[in-house]
Amino acid sequence: MRMQRWRIRVTGVVQGVGYRPFVWRLAHSSRLSGWVRNDSMGVLIEAQGSRTELAEFCGRLRSEAPSLSLVRDILHETIDSVPKEHAFRINTGQKEADPHAFVSPDVSICSDCLAEINDPADRRYQYPFTNCTACGPRYTIITKLPYDRASTTMSDFEMCTSCRREYDNPADRRFHAQPNACPECGPSTWFIKSGENQEIRGRDAMQAVKESVARGGIVAIKGVGGFHLACDARNSEAVAKLRERKHRFEKPLAVMVADIATCESIAVLSDADRVLLESRQRPIVVLHRQEGAESLCELVAPGSDFVGVVLAYSPLHSLLLRPGDVWVMTSGNLSDEPIAYDNDDAIERLRKIADAFLLHDRRIETVCDDSVLRVLDGEVLPIRRSRGYAPLPIKLPTDGPPVLAVGGEIKATACVTKGHHCFLSQHIGDMGNQETLSAMENAVDHLLRLYNIKPDSVVADQHPNYLSSAWAEQFSRKHAVPMLRVQHHHAHVASLLAEHSIVPEEKIIGVCFDGTGFGTDEAIWGGEWLIANASDFERYAHLAYLPLPGGDACIRHPSRSALAALYQAGIEWSDSLASVFVTAAKERTVLDQQLQRNFRCVPSSSMGRLFDAVASLCGVRHVVSYEGQAAMECEAIAARKLDESQFKPYDITVIDGDIQQIDTTHLIHQIVSELLRKRSAADILVRFHLTVAEMIARISLNARAKHRIDRVGLTGGVFQNVLLTRLARQRLMHEGFEVLTHTIVPPNDGGLALGQAWIAQRRTVLLHRERYLFGGEAPSYDQDR
Repeated sequence: MRMQRWRIRVTGVVQGVGYRPFVWRLAHSSRLSGWVRNDSMGVLIEAQGSRTELAEFCGRLRSEAPSLSLVRDILHETIDSVPKEHAFRINTGQKEADPHAFVSPDVSICSDCLAEINDPADRRYQYPFTNCTACGPRYTIITKLPYDRASTTMSDFEMCTSCRREYDNPADRRFHAQPNACPECGPSTWFIKSGENQEIRGRDAMQAVKESVARGGIVAIKGVGGFHLACDARNSEAVAKLRERKHRFEKPLAVMVADIATCESIAVLSDADRVLLESRQRPIVVLHRQEGAESLCELVAPGSDFVGVVLAYSPLHSLLLRPGDVWVMTSGNLSDEPIAYDNDDAIERLRKIADAFLLHDRRIETVCDDSVLRVLDGEVLPIRRSRGYAPLPIKLPTDGPPVLAVGGEIKATACVTKGHHCFLSQHIGDMGNQETLSAMENAVDHLLRLYNIKPDSVVADQHPNYLSSAWAEQFSRKHAVPMLRVQHHHAHVASLLAEHSIVPEEKIIGVCFDGTGFGTDEAIWGGEWLIANASDFERYAHLAYLPLPGGDACIRHPSRSALAALYQAGIEWSDSLASVFVTAAKERTVLDQQLQRNFRCVPSSSMGRLFDAVASLCGVRHVVSYEGQAAMECEAIAARKLDESQFKPYDITVIDGDIQQIDTTHLIHQIVSELLRKRSAADILVRFHLTVAEMIARISLNARAKHRIDRVGLTGGVFQNVLLTRLARQRLMHEGFEVLTHTIVPPNDGGLALGQAWIAQRRTVLLHRERYLFGGEAPSYDQDR
């Protein structure tokens, strides 16, 4: 038998997921010699055997890969054989100049490790940092590639003899588990009361947390990617105290439970919900509340039919919560600030909120908040993409130059590209202060260092007053790279195109509904139909402009949007309408004068503001304390009542022109007419949802007739509304459209950076092509698939 030696390159998420020991065992069972190692490109293997054995080996590298791995490519070349080689070994990683390996996200505790921490006979009994190659932290502890212990914050801890033996044994499930640790040598926890220095350590610290929560206390708990603020979700006084101190008065709070049985006591689960809850990512899943659930006080999610639930995902959390416990587990921050992840910073920033702290000494290199998802017709709808998902790359359909995108102003994320891949950061927060700007700077710096990327350009939103855009300008000057600006809604549509890997030249009908986006005519857009591809767009249709008195003040006061809509429709401000009744006479006078003189009135086509106006007219919500509150409550009310056989959409009036417009004044007249006839708010909101879905279908049909496009994309924050998305998709599919929705990145501004990056990359490619045609240097990328 003639021996061959193959050098095999495996790319994808293959580090920190038990891939090398898998290769080692596979090689041994196949009686191959050679070696395997991690490097900055992924995993490199040299294997020696017969051609048949090597071919079979390569096939099994993909088909039998560990469940946590994500194998992208397996390539091989034949090299010279090594004589007298009989063993197969694992070599340590070597640094390469240009890292291409993918970093695994953090992974929830596996069943084997969970069993160990509950076994009194095990040496890791009740140890809150137990992990193996199948679970544990990854992204939050890595400092550089390749993923070896020396390149993580676990380098602070020297392994004891027992852990080292596991780490070095290829047959052990902790073989090269980089965060491997035990009570003897690993990180430890301690409990302190706020303002005191006396520490309670080890298992007693965990017990102290339970007792504090049971007494109604609020405890700041350092977890995997940052701090949580925890209290008993059944204790109204504790939850009220948390809301008061955190300055988060109405926005729903997420809760953590130990198991599915406890989850079912507070929420209704579909099969898809259950799969998502128990997935290795363990996100917060937004679920329908169980009616009459006694394990949850109303203050957790006031006025909402939904509750966000997450299963305990780390050994630390599994040790804290017992079956039946329901704890509020909300981000460890003051509202509008980034989440705390450093011990000293947390004690300083959270001392006025928390009664006590559970701290540990495993450093968090990268802060990473919990992810939030919903389920839409059995599919995932991301609301916040963070722990468990970031920084998995999104593969683009073409290659291109490296770019940096900084997103928008709220739900900020950053994105860097390298070749075909986009790396979208974890959720950063709302860019309203210096702390969040610093958090974005850290996230950008970490991604650029991790993947050794030097961006050719930086891209930001077109809005002139966004802090993220100002930061991008500074980056542009500091690094002497050009800055590009991208229209907000084009970026939304492009994120959907990137997510679905649509070839860059192909256009779709992009329906982009959200709250606020700076338009090319300097109006505020947000109810848009765009004919768009990855590099350009044309505005096909939009909601007719509504003058918003005071601009952003209308975002906080839906009643203002309602009064503006009534004014525009020529409807008298009568006290019989809820929006008018709640507005003080003095304020009405000011608003009326503003509208008559068009003084400080911002024209807006926002679908978000239309939802606000209808919510206020129906008496649902006149003032909001968090983004999207009115629309969420409208969705919940309509969802309870929806029966399509009994309801029909309102009439829709379209104004023809170069750009079509939907006349919302006709819609407002119909709604007011029903209100005056005492039709219930629930009935009106059902019809309103059906109307918006019909609007989407009708304008899309017009666009298809003109542009011959059969593919429609639904994007923008309004499409977090599951009811509307479902209705719109059904109508569009009934008309024969292919419908794209988000399943990887959020439809809200959390996905904006991805779209910006994809547009900037394509425009740069086109610019370089043009220069090349006129005698410039040939671009070295743009290798279309």
